[in-house]
Amino acid sequence: MARLRTAVGPAHARIQGTGVYRPSRVVTNDEICARIDSSDEWIRRRSGIVTRHFAGSDETVVMMGAEAARKALAQAGTDPGDVGLVLLATTSFLEQVPPAAPRVAHLLGTQAAAMDVGAACSGFSYGLALAGSVVRSGEARFVVVIGSERMSDIVDPADRGSAFLFGDGAGAVVVGPSDTPGLGPVVWSSDGVQHRVIAHDRSWLDTRDGSGPWPTLTMAGPEVFRWATRTVPEISRQALDAAGLDVADLAAFIPHQANARIVDSVARSLGLAPHTAVARDVVRAGNTSAASVPLAMDALLAQGGLSRGDPALLVGFGAGLTCAAQVVALP
Repeated sequence: MARLRTAVGPAHARIQGTGVYRPSRVVTNDEICARIDSSDEWIRRRSGIVTRHFAGSDETVVMMGAEAARKALAQAGTDPGDVGLVLLATTSFLEQVPPAAPRVAHLLGTQAAAMDVGAACSGFSYGLALAGSVVRSGEARFVVVIGSERMSDIVDPADRGSAFLFGDGAGAVVVGPSDTPGLGPVVWSSDGVQHRVIAHDRSWLDTRDGSGPWPTLTMAGPEVFRWATRTVPEISRQALDAAGLDVADLAAFIPHQANARIVDSVARSLGLAPHTAVARDVVRAGNTSAASVPLAMDALLAQGGLSRGDPALLVGFGAGLTCAAQVVALP
């Protein structure tokens, strides 16, 4: 009987480069408050957010994702022709067909396999886990993982509970082969029972006859806070155990930038060591959903003090509800 040949890949994979795109327009809390009954002081106290970026008409999910990916490829020293897969995590790409990822791949100059990843704020973390598996399987030598969002398109600017939270932008990484372990085992899960906690307030089908209002994102803030502050520490500890590390071994903690209160609460719950750098990109970027983890990682690396190979805990969590945690070696 004939036997199938299977692909054989390297033993290990790692992040080899990062890149980001931040829209040029910076939006202050005072500008947000022109549409809602709130104040700069209240927003800072409740979320830690001071500014966020809003994309212009030409700064699309595809354009921003491609720009971030170009920078990541350049930093990694990887030719686009060597890329075997492009994964684009996004919540805010409003064209169902075709997906955004093949367009990004085209702009990068590659005909690699390309697909969108739909896991909301966990999307980048899900994509990173898939990328590591694909590289180690030998199905692709290099994988580009992107998170790109125009959250300003799907948020109601008059909603006092959410208008101030979200921002736009894109972040990307290149995952490739490594001589040493660079991506720990992922711990991921979902809880569809709570799917309405973060969701569109109505279906797009409601707008089909032109009578329904534009669907926007709604969020039950207290429920999200309770779920995140309970679930994220739990899966973070599981990811550390899976990687064979202790909390004290972490050089950096890079969670989804939902808001500063959640980030700080989880950091306290984990008992991070004083030397562990904690990403707080949310202060200047807001919640950028699937783009937040790569944006925050790039910003933390730019601050200095971290070295190539340092262990960092990445955590994505959000609508679905979905979550994913993974220890990685920093590029």
